[in-house]
Amino acid sequence: MSTSTHALTDSWTMTRRELAHWARQPVRVVVSLVFPVMLLLMFGYLIGGGRGVQGSYIDYLVPGLLALTMAFGLEGTMIAVTQDLNKGVIDRFRSMPMANGAVLVGRSAADMLQSALALFALMGVGYALGWRADGGLGAFLGAVGLLLLFRFAMLWIGIHLALVAGKPELVQAVQILVWPIGFLSNALATPDSMPDWLGTVVEWNPMSRTAMAVRDLFGGLGADPGHVWPAVVWPLVLLAVFFPLAVRKFGTLSK
Repeated sequence: MSTSTHALTDSWTMTRRELAHWARQPVRVVVSLVFPVMLLLMFGYLIGGGRGVQGSYIDYLVPGLLALTMAFGLEGTMIAVTQDLNKGVIDRFRSMPMANGAVLVGRSAADMLQSALALFALMGVGYALGWRADGGLGAFLGAVGLLLLFRFAMLWIGIHLALVAGKPELVQAVQILVWPIGFLSNALATPDSMPDWLGTVVEWNPMSRTAMAVRDLFGGLGADPGHVWPAVVWPLVLLAVFFPLAVRKFGTLSK
């Protein structure tokens, strides 16, 4: 068996292990699906908003919350990694003839599946509230691809930080760092409604770039290169930095 085939087999085995945890911990999966829906209802109706937004606020809010959802919810994966680490599970896996990093790849694959479910659950609620994806099938798939690419980049940042933190109780403190990234963005409000200096910061936020691109694609405005390319480049840069850092950190863990 070739090295690449061996790595794929090991990664799929670890993915099935993570999916089996869903049956034993259904509450965690349900919470990950319900939380973004609660945000949509809260900001769309309870808190309101939309100052400076042209057109329907729901059409602005739903793509922004889809991007926000891809940044949040990392603590589930981070805690799972640190729990395996502290219980010696990762040490046992690393003592087996298993491809280096297959445990992390399996964990990330399960997270990506859960993230996709959360995306479509939120889209369903958004559709019920009047949001529509008017860009056609190609634009729809492109927007979903950008959202999942952003999630994949954020996920590997989380995995690396979880390996560095080493303990589940430290994950909550690390997860707090996600909140400024999430809310210092254009997910919920347009930068035009903010002070100039803050609007500039918001526009440079990688999540804002993803939100801008998917709004164009969902709204039928087309793939504006000025929005799409940053939404592709930012996650790839983050992946280029944190994916090898995470795999290298995993490789240095004591057996």
